[in-house]
Amino acid sequence: MAAPANANMRAIEPGSGSDEMLVSTEWLAASLAAPDLRMVDASWYLPDDGRDAKAEYHAAHIPGAVFFDIEDISDDQSGLPHMLPSPEKFSSRVRRLGLGDGTRIVFYDGGSMYGAARAWWMFRTMGHRDVAVLDGGLPKWRAGGHPLEDLPPMPRERHFTARVNGLLLRDRDQMLDNVESDREQVVDARSAARFAGTAPEPRPGLRAGHIPGSRNLPWDRLLRADGTLRAPAEIAALFAAAGITADRPVVTTCGSGMSAALLLFALARIGRRDVALYDGSWSEWGADPALPVTTGD
Repeated sequence: MAAPANANMRAIEPGSGSDEMLVSTEWLAASLAAPDLRMVDASWYLPDDGRDAKAEYHAAHIPGAVFFDIEDISDDQSGLPHMLPSPEKFSSRVRRLGLGDGTRIVFYDGGSMYGAARAWWMFRTMGHRDVAVLDGGLPKWRAGGHPLEDLPPMPRERHFTARVNGLLLRDRDQMLDNVESDREQVVDARSAARFAGTAPEPRPGLRAGHIPGSRNLPWDRLLRADGTLRAPAEIAALFAAAGITADRPVVTTCGSGMSAALLLFALARIGRRDVALYDGSWSEWGADPALPVTTGD
């Protein structure tokens, strides 16, 4: 008999520090049959990765999982990649996926965990609180010998009520103001070389460097060798080593708002409530010659 979906996962406040926001493959395997549980594949890859997230989903996915297309569920009026869409568009798209009020959602991806974290952040920003991320994603699920399927799910449309939480989101003007005020700490999830400006950006037309005053914590340092998220004490130590303190709010950023979501998720897991994500990230900041840029580490 499957364990009830809420056995180890309940609605939580951002940054409660509870493991309920991160579920294990063992827990999920025991909970798949729960009627209120929905599985979502939120895989996303850079063009240089040479992987097709949607094709991989159709080839094999966790039973019952729907595909959350991060590129499609975005602001198509923006010239920036996969920006958060309007509440109306978001609600329309996720309703068709059978995701809505009264459902508990577990996100997973193909291994980076930042696709799942991005979808988690999007739903939290849109007001849906019963969300979690699968630790280790699909690779950990496969390694455990758990079932996969290639059958397309037929979700039943469900109502979704969007209640935007602007506290989890930052824009260009807020980030520019923060360069002067230094009210919030900014931490960048890109590689050390991209942060320092010694490596080229994968997107053409972007300057090298980082937002003045920001710190660097490459996203992959948050993961163990098996792709699972590090323990809370290790996460806290990594942020402390990057110069992030407990006395001021934190904003995460990266190349396009993807890996920044994993930093935000990790901060939330260690109990930080004062966290937000700069959605435009370097795709916006690095493309605007009017905005200040710093190089070096």
